[in-house]
Amino acid sequence: MAKSKKKKETTFLVCQETGDINYVMLRKPGGEKLQLKKYSPRLRRVTLHIEKRK
Repeated sequence: MAKSKKKKETTFLVCQETGDINYVMLRKPGGEKLQLKKYSPRLRRVTLHIEKRK
């Protein structure tokens, strides 16, 4: 009765404008890439961040 669990992988959110890795998160594999608007400390404003896997 043991369920097989999908292991979470480490993913990075990379700023589209500067290329900096600003956020790290654990996420289950599969699905489409995340595209989120997050704060970029270097630019001091909100920019688009795209998911990149290790």
